[in-house]
Amino acid sequence: MSIIGEVKQRVDIVEVISDYTPLQKAGRNFKGLCPFHSEKHPSFFVFPEQQTWHCFGACGTGGDVFSFIMKKEGIDFGQALRLLAQRAGISFPSEMPAKAEDKEKERLFQINEAAAQYYHHLLLNTKAGEAARNYLSKRKVTVETITEFRLGFSPDSWEAVKKYLMNKGYEEKKLAEVGLIIERENESSYDRFRNRLMFPICDIQGRVTGFGARALDDSLPKYINSPQTAIFDKGASLYGIDKAKNAIRGKNLVIIAEGYMDVLLTHQFSWQNVVASMGTAMTEKQVSITKRLSKNIALALDADAAGEEATLRGAETLAHSLDRKTMPIPLWSGLVKYENVLDAEIKVIALPRGKDPDEVVSENPEMWQNLVEQALPMLDFAFVAVINKVDVNKAKDKSLAIQKLLPLLDEIKDPLRQAQYVQKLANLLKLSEPVLMAILRKSQANKRRRQSIQPTDQSRFAHQFVSSPIEEYCLALLLQYPELRQLAQELSPEHFDLTENRELFVRWQSFPEISLLGNKLDANLLEHLNYLLNKSIIEKNNKEQQLALRDCILRLQERLSKKSEAGRELMFNVTREKEGINAELAKLEEEGISSSQQLKEIFIKRTKGIK
Repeated sequence: MSIIGEVKQRVDIVEVISDYTPLQKAGRNFKGLCPFHSEKHPSFFVFPEQQTWHCFGACGTGGDVFSFIMKKEGIDFGQALRLLAQRAGISFPSEMPAKAEDKEKERLFQINEAAAQYYHHLLLNTKAGEAARNYLSKRKVTVETITEFRLGFSPDSWEAVKKYLMNKGYEEKKLAEVGLIIERENESSYDRFRNRLMFPICDIQGRVTGFGARALDDSLPKYINSPQTAIFDKGASLYGIDKAKNAIRGKNLVIIAEGYMDVLLTHQFSWQNVVASMGTAMTEKQVSITKRLSKNIALALDADAAGEEATLRGAETLAHSLDRKTMPIPLWSGLVKYENVLDAEIKVIALPRGKDPDEVVSENPEMWQNLVEQALPMLDFAFVAVINKVDVNKAKDKSLAIQKLLPLLDEIKDPLRQAQYVQKLANLLKLSEPVLMAILRKSQANKRRRQSIQPTDQSRFAHQFVSSPIEEYCLALLLQYPELRQLAQELSPEHFDLTENRELFVRWQSFPEISLLGNKLDANLLEHLNYLLNKSIIEKNNKEQQLALRDCILRLQERLSKKSEAGRELMFNVTREKEGINAELAKLEEEGISSSQQLKEIFIKRTKGIK
């Protein structure tokens, strides 16, 4: 499979776009405010089944995950492919010499370092930073800790860091690449972080890869991070890892908390082996970082009842796509998988209800010490969390507990360890061991049956958004038979949903000669071009080829028109919720006439034998 296809299979468009703009469920799809223009009501839709997006508002554009990243980040197809491949953990053959690529990244690290120094200065030495200093004082963070972690303050200004860094000689484009500024469509830009407490996020080598930022007023969201960049990947980052690595090796234990303050206060109280996942569930990349330092992991979790339930609900839905992409792993079941890989037990530090590690360690250091020492193996903690909420004397409650805990037992690969936990669970639920083991075996058999069926469905779904046969056949005809060019006057880039096809079509329009076209493409688009040039064409003579191309064009026009009509329907539903029915009915009815007429004309053409 090509890198383009592999990226499409591993990257979920909803997950990617959610990093840039909040999305909410709208039936089988998702909607949100368009990230490319200002609007009050959602006109931006993401379609998971097709892995596409479309703005039915002022933009009127859409595409796949590549086109979104290209438009949002202001980069070309090759750069978007590289960024998404990095996000998905796919090895990407560099087109630049390694030294040149390293030099580019080093420039981004330098920009972040300069920004971190600037923010740190503003926090310590300016009147504007007083509110941030007061907040840290209230949270019992000392000046020494502030200095060690180089905390900072971003002023309530739209261009403060932009002007400072540009005066230092850094290019505006590079500031956008590293995520410190946001570019508008009119080519202006503004600071991403404003009036926030700044947390520089470093890699294990101590280089600043990105920033976390906490609002100092009522702004939402309370916390924001740098976007995904060539040097920052939140799912592959652990806050404080550069400060904690030596202590982790020394104590042979890494404690993973959730927030920035947890790390600051625990380190301040001499627990330097604590890092934070920055509010996300653990990811495969984060585990790979920690296991190089220690195979012993302790999770500092809020013991809040609702939090436990939310965590445990993920047990049965462990993403089987661990092999496909880096993604948050639902706790418990996913962690059992990690235990298998690490050949070690993951423990849970059960915090008092409503308390975070920073509060516990600052209010009662001795209690924190005891909690760490009394940490339970992850499976034992899960057993306690579930069974404490049921009545083991009731058959219904026993069934509920088994339903939640069985997936965890199923993930244990060591048969002796699995038998030990089956025995333990049977005793806790007052069941006989053979009965529980029989239930486990039946569950495993059902799982194997489902897995034997699943690949066909997965491959069908994968093919749905990895390729588009009609687009590919249309392009293959145009590329292989230059004499058909005049017949493609009605085609436009909007007829192609997949970015690699759209990019080739745009280049084909500008370069009639295939040799010239090939010289203008990066390696991956060139691979796609060669694939289309070698694609088998069924039609043998010129007339058959013309008819096939006309049919392709009509089908692409039909698809675009249907999409437009579907968009009107979606927007009608959104507008109806916000502004009332009557006025919008009249408006959409008028707009619908032209769209319906367009579809009618297409169908008339097709019924006349142009197939």
